[in-house]
Amino acid sequence: MTAVALLALQLSACSKPVEAVKISGPTMGTSYNITLFPAKGVELDSQSMQKSIDESLKAINQQMSTWIKDSEISLFNQSQSTDWYPVSAEFAEVTAAAQEISKKSGGAFDVTVGPLIRMWGFGKDFTNNNPDQASIDEAKQNIGYQKLDVRLSPPALRKQIPQLQINLSAIAKGYAVDAIAELVAGMNVSSYLVEIGGEIRANGVKVNGDLWRIAIEKPSTKERSIQQGILLKDTGVATSGDYRNYVERDGKRYSHTIDPSTGKPITHQLASITIMNDSAMIADGFATAIMVLGEDKGKAFIAENQLKAYMITRDKDGFSTWNNFPDETFIKP
Repeated sequence: MTAVALLALQLSACSKPVEAVKISGPTMGTSYNITLFPAKGVELDSQSMQKSIDESLKAINQQMSTWIKDSEISLFNQSQSTDWYPVSAEFAEVTAAAQEISKKSGGAFDVTVGPLIRMWGFGKDFTNNNPDQASIDEAKQNIGYQKLDVRLSPPALRKQIPQLQINLSAIAKGYAVDAIAELVAGMNVSSYLVEIGGEIRANGVKVNGDLWRIAIEKPSTKERSIQQGILLKDTGVATSGDYRNYVERDGKRYSHTIDPSTGKPITHQLASITIMNDSAMIADGFATAIMVLGEDKGKAFIAENQLKAYMITRDKDGFSTWNNFPDETFIKP
C-alpha cells in the first residue's frame, strides 16, 4: 500500500516495575515502531530482539522489494519465461493473498499495474508523466491479474505473457507487520503493538489494562492532524489514502492510486479508507481495493465481504465520514 494514514497516540503511563519496551528502525522506505510489554517476571533483551526484527525485515525486503535489483520479485519481473518460476513460500503466500483480493474486488486491486504507475510518474522511474490514451491502452495490454498464476506447493509463480511484472507494495507492508507480530509474539511478551509505515497490528492490552490507542489521520495535504482516535485489541489495521503520494501537473492533482480498469489515477471523492482485520496484510490489500472502487462501490464491497471500515470523503464542506466500527472502538472526546 502506499499512503501513511495512522498516527500513534501518546502511550498511557504504566505502573512500575513493568515498563513498555520500544524498538524502532528504518525499513521498506519508511520506519517501523514496536511497543511491547514483557511477560510477568521476564526481562527482555531489546538489542537481541531488534537484531532479530531487523534480520526478518531485511529478508522480507529481499523477497518483495522492487527497489532491490536482485530481490526475488525483481528477478521474477526480469524473467521472460512463461513456465512455472520457483519462489519462496512467503512470496507465494503474499501473491496468492493479493490474487484472492483481486478476484473479490473484480480487479480493483491488481499487483500487475506497475507499468501504469511508472507511466504516470510514480515509483523510482517512469516512461511518461502525461500519457495519452494510446500509451495507456498499450500499457494495459501488459497488465491484468488474470495473466498471473500462483501455486503454493511447491511455491511458484507463472506468467501468461513474458512482459508481465508484479509489484506487491500495496500488500507487502501489511504482510511484514503480521510477520513481525508473529515473531514478537514468540519473545516472552504479554502484549504488543507493531507499526510499519502506518500499518498496524495490536495484541492484548497494556500492562495497566488499557487498550492500545492509535489515531486515524485527517486526509490533509497541508498538515498532519488526527481525524479520530480508536482503541485496538487483537487486530490489524491498515489505511489507504490519496493525500500523501500524488503529483500536480498543470494545476491538476493526480493520485498515485491507479484504477486498472481505466489505466488512470482515481478521480472520485474518497480520500481515505481504514480497514480493521485480524490480518494487517488482508486489511492492507482490502484498503487499496476500496480506494480504487470509491465511496459507493466501496460500501457495497464492504457489506459483501463483511469488513470493518472507516471512510473519509471529500465534500463541499470539507470532509464527511462513514464507518461501521463498533461504538466502543472510538476514543471519546
